[in-house]
Amino acid sequence: MRASDAEPTAVLPETAAQLVELERLQQELAQSEERAKSHWDQYLRAIAELDNVRKRAQRDIEAANRYGLEKFVLELLPVKDSLELAVENAGRADSASLAAGQEATLQLLDKALKAQDVKTLDPLGEPFDPSRHEAMMAQASTSAEPNSIVQVVQSGYELNGRLLRPARVIIAKAP
Repeated sequence: MRASDAEPTAVLPETAAQLVELERLQQELAQSEERAKSHWDQYLRAIAELDNVRKRAQRDIEAANRYGLEKFVLELLPVKDSLELAVENAGRADSASLAAGQEATLQLLDKALKAQDVKTLDPLGEPFDPSRHEAMMAQASTSAEPNSIVQVVQSGYELNGRLLRPARVIIAKAP
């Protein structure tokens, strides 16, 4: 046996201070490791939540693409029904009832378009605007201002303020 193994170790004051400091540092290290573990767990939860939000948004986009037209199609079905009825009764109906049926079908279609916020452009008498109108021809006119619209050949349409189709028009020119 060695002599150093049998002798008790004497703790010197500077060694005691170092042991206290070592103990304090070990406690701080344990606390820091615990905080790091907690932050890591929070990070993993945040990543998982972000992934869930991304997947949910993707599903919502797919559903909107797949079923977004459902409301519009439901609005158009009465129009289709009316046209089918007109085709079935075309041979038996007189011209007045056919015209009335066509008028009713047109009203159903207008109602369906209005429900989807589609607005008809009827620019008769307005100044010509090339961003909203398509000039088909210019016609000499003494009663209308030059460059104003004297006739609408085909209506234009807007959807939620965005031009779908310009109105086709005839504009006035000086005689």
